[in-house]
Amino acid sequence: MRSILLLLMALTAPLAGTSHAQDNYPSKPIQIVVGFPPGGGNDILARMMGAKMQQDWGQPVVVVNKPGASSMISMEFVAKAPPDGYTLLLNASVMPVLPAMYSKMRIDILRDLEPISQLTNQSFVLVVHPSVPVHSVKEFIAYAKPRPGKLNYGSPAATFQLTMELFKQQSGIFVTHIPYKGSAATIRGLLANEVQVGFVDAPALAPHIKAGKLRGLAVTTPKRAAILPDVPTMMEAGVTDFQITGWFALFAPAGTPKAIVNKLYQESKKILQDPDMREKLAALDTIPYNGTPEQLHKTMESQMNKWIKVARDANIKAQ
Repeated sequence: MRSILLLLMALTAPLAGTSHAQDNYPSKPIQIVVGFPPGGGNDILARMMGAKMQQDWGQPVVVVNKPGASSMISMEFVAKAPPDGYTLLLNASVMPVLPAMYSKMRIDILRDLEPISQLTNQSFVLVVHPSVPVHSVKEFIAYAKPRPGKLNYGSPAATFQLTMELFKQQSGIFVTHIPYKGSAATIRGLLANEVQVGFVDAPALAPHIKAGKLRGLAVTTPKRAAILPDVPTMMEAGVTDFQITGWFALFAPAGTPKAIVNKLYQESKKILQDPDMREKLAALDTIPYNGTPEQLHKTMESQMNKWIKVARDANIKAQ
């Protein structure tokens, strides 16, 4: 009998330890990994979220920037981290685009990362350099269509590239792609007239549009961006069936215990309901969303299928 009890104790001890670790989560510092340089939307939101988590939980929360390869370096790092809730990923709507662009990804996004919550939504803006003599989307299409290849477009990431490719498919224009590393570099290219057009996230573009250095033609979301109230939606601009919403979301390594995932989801929900947080997000034209882990998984899956089709129709070969 004693030997049986000892055996049962040995078998249940790891489970008890795991349960204790979950109940006491977090009991040490957390790192939020961001796949882009400091100063971008991902980085800003990660630091805002981290500060609130640290305040609520009394544990240090550190933002770690691991830029490169359209955020794939950061995704691989988190996917290979221990699934204990202490290494998280804050990434963006570029994620479901990547399988359309890269044929040899070292991780499976849906399999190797655990969705926690889609945190926010935000607008992309179709913008042109003032040297382009247009003031509306329809005027731009009319101007670009008889000038195939004469205009260049810049993109800070694969999401924006495929957004433009979808626009090209629907409008029948051809503009040449010039890739940049990040929104800041793309905007510098637009300001310098290296590229004449592009889709970029609204918060990054707003100061330049308001200063008259760039011209916003339309936003891609169903409603106008609060930060750019004078810029119409694509629907208002006469382009039907063109709605694309950028987002930021939180992930953990696959296999993270459900209790920890739920605790992170509930904490995210609490943070996004905080009036101070909502005010700061509104200043960045970022709308709190707080989707469930299940909703985020469905969003990822449906958007992956959408962007694979756009890339295929644009004859973009996965690298």
